[in-house]
Amino acid sequence: MSVLKKLEEKIQGLFEGGFGRAFKSPVQPVELARKLVKEMVDNKVISISRVYVPNEYSLFLSSEDYQQFEAYEEQLKADLADYLIEHARKEKYELLSRPIVIIKTDEDLVVGEFGIATRMVSAPGPSAPEAPAVPADAEQGPGQTVVYRPQAQPDGTMAVSADDAREMGLTRECITLTVGDFVYEVKKHRVLLGRSRQCDLVLTDSNVSRRHAEVRQRGNDYLVVDLDSTNGIEVNGQKVKTKALQNGDLLTIGTTRVRFERQLC
Repeated sequence: MSVLKKLEEKIQGLFEGGFGRAFKSPVQPVELARKLVKEMVDNKVISISRVYVPNEYSLFLSSEDYQQFEAYEEQLKADLADYLIEHARKEKYELLSRPIVIIKTDEDLVVGEFGIATRMVSAPGPSAPEAPAVPADAEQGPGQTVVYRPQAQPDGTMAVSADDAREMGLTRECITLTVGDFVYEVKKHRVLLGRSRQCDLVLTDSNVSRRHAEVRQRGNDYLVVDLDSTNGIEVNGQKVKTKALQNGDLLTIGTTRVRFERQLC
């Protein structure tokens, strides 16, 4: 097991037992660790012979989230700093000193949201004896705060980012349309649904038009579009002409129900 994986388990272990059962926030410690690493990478500075990364990380939480982290704050900050060190070591990044993590509250944040701001400074705290001098092109002032807003799926689970998916060994997104026991995997930018045998997903329903609807990809989103059908389309019981689809949405086409799902696989 990798050092980073062991650290992740240790960080997550803070929230087991009685505290874990009481923990209600969608913000999870491992998510914080991974997003801190993302900000490390996004704010690196490439010098002549080295790649420098921030060594001060300000983590902003809503007041409600902070209350649930407060009892374990010091331990969590230490473990998050260790996680940053291990990632820097793995990628051969240069830290000017041991990183410190500062946890603050922000009244503009709601439960589940958190922000991160980074800085590269000479001595944010007790510096390691071997810490190099700050290069002129590396030291930074306070960076912009990046706010993360995890989005809940209809089933109550949290959306997984592409970065986290790679950490979890999930490498691609599966888009499916399910009719009864039949599952059609969407692999095209446009999928035609209807009664005609020329459709990608054939619906044997007399209430379905020959070319009834399309599921179209638009950037990272998928839309369902009514192709001027006789009986129209409903999404979760509401009549629509065009609508962006979310995981778990139920499409009614004629009298046939089609479930739209997107998940990492």
